[in-house]
Amino acid sequence: MAAMSGSEVPSVAELREVGLAHGLHVLGSTSAAPFPETRAILEERKAAGLHGSMQFTYRNPARATDPGMTMPSARTLLVGARSYHREAPDAPVGRGPAARVARYVWADDHEELLRGLGAVAERLRAAGHRAAVVADQNNQVDRAAAHRAGIGWFGKNANLLLPGRGSWYVLGSVVTDADVPGTASAPPVADGCGTCTRCLDACPTGAIVAPGVVDARRCLAWSLQVTGPFPVEHRVAVGDRLYGCDDCQEVCPPNRREQRHAEPVGPADPERAWVPVLELLAASDDELLARHGRWYIPRREPRYLRRNALVVLGNVGDGTDPAVRDALGVALAAADPLVRAHAVWAARRLGCDDLLVVVMADPDPEVRAELAADVPARASRAPG
Repeated sequence: MAAMSGSEVPSVAELREVGLAHGLHVLGSTSAAPFPETRAILEERKAAGLHGSMQFTYRNPARATDPGMTMPSARTLLVGARSYHREAPDAPVGRGPAARVARYVWADDHEELLRGLGAVAERLRAAGHRAAVVADQNNQVDRAAAHRAGIGWFGKNANLLLPGRGSWYVLGSVVTDADVPGTASAPPVADGCGTCTRCLDACPTGAIVAPGVVDARRCLAWSLQVTGPFPVEHRVAVGDRLYGCDDCQEVCPPNRREQRHAEPVGPADPERAWVPVLELLAASDDELLARHGRWYIPRREPRYLRRNALVVLGNVGDGTDPAVRDALGVALAAADPLVRAHAVWAARRLGCDDLLVVVMADPDPEVRAELAADVPARASRAPG
């Protein structure tokens, strides 16, 4: 499709009105030029191993930092932000131990972000221009685009913080071949962190190894999404987290002000914010994917949800509770050795060693390693 003349291109102000009317809370614009400094940082951290097994923008830094790789004729990025600030619902009562879920999946805020960006893209297409939505994908450095568009600054926890708003935002862009009127080189947003180091101090595993630098190998949010066994050294630190970790954002002063004074964008779904652990362990593969399919589940294999749930159960369960003991017994007899191995850890941590008789001769090396390893015990103990 041939682009029309620049006079027919909607302005940034007009596109902002469209985006805000369709679910965005902020829209900025910037050039679609490459991000060479960001590429250098990605390549440096990848060479140092700080990415762990994370792919995302680390998979191909050259592509992720050049909008022209998505659209060769790209001229402008329209960068949108959608808040996911919501009040935390109470944990369910009477359904056994519960596991926490990260705030950004408590509601359909990412879908609302895509809806708003899609409306902006459609307005540009209606004017005769090419436009593509990119958000949370391997081919776009969302935070770098938002930073260059003047939407926020990089916090010491590596999140983008919006002035007066904080970091409870999902980000994305529209890549277009249009020269959008009103797009100018936005001055960088001044650093608002100052001497504050609360996020570094609050990280349960010390994953923020320097201001703005996160070691993915220590990050609980990433550990909950990797394949294979859950890292032994981080199992106690994961606590009751099943998916994601918000600690570095929850202690951030701008976010705390946002939570105290700003109106939430809507209610949170308690069924998304908390997951009853025993119900998860009892569910079938199809049921788990139906309930939690919006999450990033490694290889779309529900075994990783069970793995995470067993670690949580070892941290928050009661080894004297018959329902907990029954769930451990079922997991110890599971066909999947990954599930059996993590059930061994949970049973030993809860003092339910009497249940381990079913795996004492297990041939799987991971199960045998769990039987032989030291496990920090909790206070509760099974009877007998």
